[in-house]
Amino acid sequence: MSSKQVSHLPVNDNTNGWSHILPPRTPHPALAGNQKFDWAVIGAGYAGLAAARRLAENRSEDRIALLDAGEVGENASGRNSGFAIDLPHVVGSSMDELEGSHRYMALARTAIAYHETQIDRYGIDCDWSQPGKYQTASSEQGVRDMLEPFARELEALNEPFTWIEKADLDKRLGTTHFKAAVYTPGCRLLNPAALVRGLADNMPANVTVYENTPVTALDMDKGIRITSPAGKIEARQLILGVNAFAEKFGFFQRRLLPFAANASLSRQLTATEREAIGCEDNWGVTPANAFASITMRFTNDHRILIRNNIYYNPSMREAASYQAEIARRHKRLFDERFPMLPEVNMEYTWTGYICLSQNGSPGFGQLADNVYTSVCQNAVGVTRGTAGGMLAADMACGIDNELIGYMQSLGEPNLLPIRPLLGIGVRARLAWELWKARKEV
Repeated sequence: MSSKQVSHLPVNDNTNGWSHILPPRTPHPALAGNQKFDWAVIGAGYAGLAAARRLAENRSEDRIALLDAGEVGENASGRNSGFAIDLPHVVGSSMDELEGSHRYMALARTAIAYHETQIDRYGIDCDWSQPGKYQTASSEQGVRDMLEPFARELEALNEPFTWIEKADLDKRLGTTHFKAAVYTPGCRLLNPAALVRGLADNMPANVTVYENTPVTALDMDKGIRITSPAGKIEARQLILGVNAFAEKFGFFQRRLLPFAANASLSRQLTATEREAIGCEDNWGVTPANAFASITMRFTNDHRILIRNNIYYNPSMREAASYQAEIARRHKRLFDERFPMLPEVNMEYTWTGYICLSQNGSPGFGQLADNVYTSVCQNAVGVTRGTAGGMLAADMACGIDNELIGYMQSLGEPNLLPIRPLLGIGVRARLAWELWKARKEV
């Protein structure tokens, strides 16, 4: 494939709570007219931002264009729950699986160190902190089937953790909902929209950022030619960091699974309300089963985030009426967990999109002589997307980096059934997973 028309593009519905609580920002100008660059990077999420910066460091004399279809921080990278997780969600007990976990952690911790370097260097105010996280279970079954194996595997990895029993956990989180938790100290929490804004606004001098510049056509015959509504770019090489939209560019056909995840952010709690829950400040909870239960955070500015209801959504579109229904559902979940706070409303509710593969592998590496990619982050874009972008740039520049092999060891997305069998199968599997973990809601 040398030429592709791109008609399905991201849509910003202006609902992202993370960006609404930030100061106003002026986006970089859109592409206008015809321009020439050495490199083009499409997608200014975690992968694209890291790739553009790494290219600039590797090739300081080259000119690099970074294009985003909308405003930085308004698409998937700015809509996640704001966890930079240093551990695998699931680790196995065999030596091969444990070795794979060590490679995964090396990638994640490289990405975290990268972010901390940029945050310190440029003074990026994104509420970055290291309170760790709680992996929780809401039922005895969840404790037995999920938390206890997780603790044993952390022991095998020689990773620090603390088992938190219910009474202590109630005090730490301000809710009696959970049975137990495994606390690990390495996770960072952040405002994801603020981080990607800050990274985009502090690019090296040889990177030109174009926002509100959707790519409508891509031609890869004898170089790279990119068409947008108001201009064109010619470049020698391309790095693609568009996650689930990679299929729309003609890559990874029948290998990517776009899912939607809905989140709500409460209004700020008053001092009296904070006293009523009596918990520690700034905590993050990831559930033993992310599909059945909820991810939660208590932020530094005293808001509570709830993320729940992950579902297959190949259109990557959602109606405002459905988001209103989700807001009501999140309010019910909030009231169940914090009955002492009946007057606290959900101030913002939004939908973000994640890209999964059936086998949990990323889309990483070389796609053509002059095309490289890092997509399909399997819901850990802050770390895996960042590492993938950095390493795609190193690979494209011919730089020997041990971590490239680590990324490749994660495999590649496997082939999926054709539609409509795919949709039927994915929804049936999700329904089965929800039923199995029904006590974890």
